Amino acid sequence: MKIHEYQAKKFFSSYGIPVERHKLCANTEEAVAAWKEFQPKKIVVKAQVLAGGRGKAGGIKLAQNETEVRTNATSILGMKIKGYVVKKILISEAVDIESEYYISFIIDRNTKSVLLMMSSDGGMDIETVAKNTPNRIYKFSIDPLIGLPDYLARKYAFLFFNEISQVNQLAAILQNLYRLFLEKDASLTEINPLIRTHAGQLIAIDAKMAFDDNALFRHPDVITLFEPTPEEKTETEAKEKGFSYVHLDGNIGCMVNGAGLAMATMDMIKLYGGQPANFLDIGGSSNPQKVINAMKLLLSDKQVKVVLINIFGGITRCDDVASGLIVAFDELKTMVPIVVRLTGTNEKEGRELLKGTRLLSAETMSEATHLAVKSSGQIL
Repeated sequence: MKIHEYQAKKFFSSYGIPVERHKLCANTEEAVAAWKEFQPKKIVVKAQVLAGGRGKAGGIKLAQNETEVRTNATSILGMKIKGYVVKKILISEAVDIESEYYISFIIDRNTKSVLLMMSSDGGMDIETVAKNTPNRIYKFSIDPLIGLPDYLARKYAFLFFNEISQVNQLAAILQNLYRLFLEKDASLTEINPLIRTHAGQLIAIDAKMAFDDNALFRHPDVITLFEPTPEEKTETEAKEKGFSYVHLDGNIGCMVNGAGLAMATMDMIKLYGGQPANFLDIGGSSNPQKVINAMKLLLSDKQVKVVLINIFGGITRCDDVASGLIVAFDELKTMVPIVVRLTGTNEKEGRELLKGTRLLSAETMSEATHLAVKSSGQIL
């Protein structure tokens, strides 16, 4: 789960991480009022969307007077950034930047620990730094039994600074950011950039946080900030109906029973040149209504050009699945091609039920995948 910059900054402030003065605004008049309240020489108008790359997309602009505040606020509000419509903006006091740095904590599944990432090349082009000069990014695995005590925080801070006052500032920021990461069950806490002013003060002028969905039940203060995308809403509804569902960008909808078989099915689609539109595991139940619900879920995705159903009948009975598919097909009245592969318990009965329907039946995964990719309009 992601949250907005202004929400992350509220967490930062509560954990003692310095941020610039800022105010959330929903319209141009509020932006002008915030500018008048701050009365700095410059302010920054920043789009608030759950996506990166705001600066490059034109979603972050400087303003020095009321006219520029109005112009920039009006141009940013309503614009689209990576599919997100900007409905709120953050008016931030512009600060005197001498240098920029990158700081983050993430989960490193290879070392099964938290990873601290630091770079003296913070800012909009941190992705380019990571790609072209990875040696400019420091990475430190945090031992969960040791954490980030003073001596380690100061050791890492000395990589950037020699002056003890700035070392102490950065050490405190690192410790507080790590504490926030742990106590809120975050999967990411990031400052990009952390800036040093000409006066030697360190300030987080941007903030990003993401949280472990499986731990949200422990954090009601975080759950209230959840703004689900349409895909996330669909995934939540699927979970409530007993499915494991993840939306992808392809055009071949997949309905499978069993996570392993679902992964293998997506791999087969990719192998034969297709693109899966989702991961959908309907589980071991042979309830026909569950099959109907799964079909409706798949066909609600307008990107889906064909549906591939791959069922191995162990606990699930293939004839029940076939019955559910026929009912769902009659209810939905769809013209989307549907390829069905049934094998296992009552597979012959299941295939017999599908005879005479518009459902395309296949006996093997290879045959079913070929049919699905061909029906999706992609070349095998």
